[in-house]
Amino acid sequence: MEKVLKIYENRKVFYGISIVLIMIGMISWAVKGLNYGTEFRGGTLIDIKINADYNIEDIREIANKYDDKADARAVEGKEVNITSSTLKPTEINRLVADIKAKYPKAELMESNNIGPSVGKELRQKALISSIAAVIGILIYITLRFELKSGLAAIVALAHDVLITVGVYAVFQVPVNSSFIAAILTILGYSINDTIVVFDRIRENKSYGRYKNNPGMLIDASITQTMARSINTMMTTLFTITAVYVLGVPSVKEFAFPLIIGIISGGYSSIFIASPLWVTFEGKKKFA
Repeated sequence: MEKVLKIYENRKVFYGISIVLIMIGMISWAVKGLNYGTEFRGGTLIDIKINADYNIEDIREIANKYDDKADARAVEGKEVNITSSTLKPTEINRLVADIKAKYPKAELMESNNIGPSVGKELRQKALISSIAAVIGILIYITLRFELKSGLAAIVALAHDVLITVGVYAVFQVPVNSSFIAAILTILGYSINDTIVVFDRIRENKSYGRYKNNPGMLIDASITQTMARSINTMMTTLFTITAVYVLGVPSVKEFAFPLIIGIISGGYSSIFIASPLWVTFEGKKKFA
């Protein structure tokens, strides 16, 4: 008999690890809240082209003279994005003047004000997009497998989203539009990995393998697909990590949640989704 990993037998341990990590994130969320970026909470976005070598800390120091919570980020093309929730038009003009005094070639490219109502609308649309994606995935999994399989996959996806959001709450990473794009990407990656395992489970079951032993069916199927899952995860992680290390700040904001989500997605597809499938199906159905 082939040597298999003991996943199903130790499922409660894996469930416990996930619950602890999610609880840490949710407690942090409840205590500190999420650090919404300007796109979601409202405020001012200022785009300045420096046209010369500069120190981002100098720019940030100038911005903090007018708003101690303002932030400055370096972008490509020797440009700087400054975000603030309190700057007034006159203060923006003085801020730009101060930057020009230090960097004479600097020029204001764009200044946009996002009202709180707009930020609220963006949050609502982001939530609707995520819910729509989850519903679509549930329908797809139900049609390809069955409803209980879809529910197991949805629980695994919820796990990945909560882990990612928890990391943002714990480390107070700004939540902006790139975060939403990353979450939707994570959902797609995670469900793809889960489907691979589900397909192997269904295949082994249809051939009558491991009859009357759902635990062995799950463990053998996961073991058979483990190399594929790890190779896919590591290849993706290597690429995304390189983007995070070498990329500009705006790209890093997209890469960071992807790194967390890919690790979480690989974990949930192996240790969460498949054992839950057996639980939802009921052991008798595997007889």
